[in-house]
Amino acid sequence: MTTVWLDAMQVDLLPTLLVWEDPALRYFVRRDLLDEPAGPVESVWHLEGATRLVRKQQAGGSWRYPGKSYNPETGTQYDLLETYRNLRVLVEMYGLHRDHPALSQAAEYVLTYQMDEGDIRGIIGNQYMPYYHGAILELLIKAGYSGDPRIEKGLAWLLSVRQGDGGWIVPTQAVPSKDRTSEFWLGEPVPPDRSRPHAHLATGMVLRAFAAHPAYRQRPEVLAAGEALKSRFFSPDKYNDRKASSYWLKFQFPFWWTSLLTALDSLSWLGFDRQDVDIARGLDWFLAHQSADGLWETGYGAGRKAEENRHWVGLATCRVLKRFLS
Repeated sequence: MTTVWLDAMQVDLLPTLLVWEDPALRYFVRRDLLDEPAGPVESVWHLEGATRLVRKQQAGGSWRYPGKSYNPETGTQYDLLETYRNLRVLVEMYGLHRDHPALSQAAEYVLTYQMDEGDIRGIIGNQYMPYYHGAILELLIKAGYSGDPRIEKGLAWLLSVRQGDGGWIVPTQAVPSKDRTSEFWLGEPVPPDRSRPHAHLATGMVLRAFAAHPAYRQRPEVLAAGEALKSRFFSPDKYNDRKASSYWLKFQFPFWWTSLLTALDSLSWLGFDRQDVDIARGLDWFLAHQSADGLWETGYGAGRKAEENRHWVGLATCRVLKRFLS
């Protein structure tokens, strides 16, 4: 095992990760951090957390959102949101890929929301949602769909709606809240105003799709977006959604919103170097802010679920440090 990345840390957190009572976490620690032969990832598919989620899957491949599945006032497809939520868990925490029937059924369900333009739509009505679109594509690419023409079409759409400064926005962010009526959400999608600055919330979520796809990581447009994202580290966003600079330091796994961790994870796959000033600032923050147990505070409360999140965030952070420092 290469230990350069581990030697740079103030506290060795591997014992903390390995004693946590989660065999899925321990599997990925051994495979990704210790470089041990952990066996096929399919062995993780049969753990209770994965099978419990699979049992809740609906016949059409979706998961039902608690309460209502659709809001006719806003066009929100809540089952699509819930399916995204659970895909994150199955792909990132249990390693499911397209050979698992539940994963392939979920992928087909999600892709029924892909429009002729190429974008997946429905979580925010009929409006464009580059951030969720990118995050969904990331999961499907990791699950083995990188060569699917629908994925290629989805990535091409993302490249076609970039801002002038290289990143992305959610076009509805530029619409005053008083104008976001039912007619607005159900109407024709608002195109992005390319002259506006990018939203790092959106840029970070979109980049995850390109970082997951080996054929796109060195595209000039993708690298330009990476430059735009890292230039914003620790700064407030330009739009009201998750605007405060403190959101850079709210960590969750599986990833959802853009944070310092998700951004560094993507940038590590895009080939950015630890000598880069912005990258170094981000890495230095993690190296300087370990807790006594070696993990990091996530900003998401206390209790069993919060501790579970801390441990998985610890794994994700170590993966990033290992890529940059080894």
